[in-house]
Amino acid sequence: MTKHAVRPASRRQSRRLMLSVPLVAFALGSWGIGVAARAAEPATTGGLPHILVLATGGTIAGQADPRATGAYKSGQITGDQLVQSVPGLDKLATLNAEQVSSIGSQDMNDKVWFALARRIQDAFDKNEADGVVITHGTDTLEETAFFLDNVVRGDKPVVIVGSMRPATAVSADGPGNLYEAVQVAADPRARGRGVMAVLNDKIQGARSVTKTNTTSIETFNSPNDGPIGYVDTAGGIRFMAQAPGFKRTAYQLPAGEQLPRVEIVYSHANMDAVPIEDAISHGAKGIVLAGVGDGNSSKQALDALEQAAKKGIVVVRSTRVRSGFVTRNVEVDDDKNGFVVSEDLNPQKARVLTQLLIAGGVTAPAELQRAFAATW
Repeated sequence: MTKHAVRPASRRQSRRLMLSVPLVAFALGSWGIGVAARAAEPATTGGLPHILVLATGGTIAGQADPRATGAYKSGQITGDQLVQSVPGLDKLATLNAEQVSSIGSQDMNDKVWFALARRIQDAFDKNEADGVVITHGTDTLEETAFFLDNVVRGDKPVVIVGSMRPATAVSADGPGNLYEAVQVAADPRARGRGVMAVLNDKIQGARSVTKTNTTSIETFNSPNDGPIGYVDTAGGIRFMAQAPGFKRTAYQLPAGEQLPRVEIVYSHANMDAVPIEDAISHGAKGIVLAGVGDGNSSKQALDALEQAAKKGIVVVRSTRVRSGFVTRNVEVDDDKNGFVVSEDLNPQKARVLTQLLIAGGVTAPAELQRAFAATW
């Protein structure tokens, strides 16, 4: 396992340099691309899998901005341009790119989530695609991945990919990441693994993957269980275990374009009840506590959360700590207070699951707790 986890820097850097040059040139409009990596219709000959690329914007589609060194604007390059700019994609799959949005992922929202979920499900139901790749900003990539993992039905692969450096950077990581994302989505062994994130030679599951560094390209990790596989430019794809062979029951999307309001409240020293009272006053249907340690908080905050739970507001205890599980009834009397614990889900993912559960009419603490446990 260690053998595959260690990646020679020179190999990754050489690929990144090779792939970033044409993309930078394309973005700057100074060089014409001659690679035909996209087809409007699914392939009928050649046996290549058909991969649907859904572009949402993000740094991977960013261009330099003169306001400061290293500054850029997200979502300036289209999905079509990204696909056409990466040499060799046409040898992996027949690709069709569609633009869903052109935003930085700090602005990701329910409307885009619903559009992605519906388009993916439609493509799978109509057998339009053998897999889907989503280009996405990194800030909320893990939340989009987890949301889709819980609502998309079927065993075809969905791969979400982004980059830490914009398309116009000298050492852009987006082209290499996109190449590997398509490589994974086109691989039959990727079936039945749910939504995956592919960045920096690693394949990570939607449940555990999280962003761990503000700027490094080595930012996405799965603290509790590690990557589910690796992409090696010489050795190909290596999954670390067989696909589980089953897919959890998917949650139905609620009517309309919006999920219930669920707020995250961050715990800290000398915390009072004000953030909790504020969330309630703004109509929160649920509150996720990003607690200290094992999902704990001050007595004032816990008292306020207990009162919220008595009013029918769903209260979930998560943790601001990077790894580990939140356990029931250890430091906090969850049974008495009517709380739910998030297991290993970080606050942002616990919020997504809480939204889906409330939207589906699940609000009783015992049922909610079973649902959190069932995501394994």
